[in-house]
Amino acid sequence: MLRISWTEKKSNETVLIEANSRRSLIKTIRKRQATFLGHVMRREKLEHLITTGKLDGKRGRGKQWEQMMDGLKRWLGSGSSTETMTAMGHRELWRNMIADASKHGNG
Repeated sequence: MLRISWTEKKSNETVLIEANSRRSLIKTIRKRQATFLGHVMRREKLEHLITTGKLDGKRGRGKQWEQMMDGLKRWLGSGSSTETMTAMGHRELWRNMIADASKHGNG
């Protein structure tokens, strides 16, 4: 077990290298987001309409937030929203995309 004194000035990256460990929280979050989003997109309910932005309404003021789909496309390495949406409809293809991204993704 790696012990670090509280007086030592070490960055998180240095500690992770010394412990032979990697950051896994972001990868876990992205994987769960992708799994949930695939589940939502296969159902044609209110959640599907909200996620795809098909509800009428007014956007709030200020900077536009990055949508979950944008981050997910980047993590999956998917080229287009259409490709991602099509994959979500096919459970096995979607699971394979998530598995590949969690092995090789940058998140």
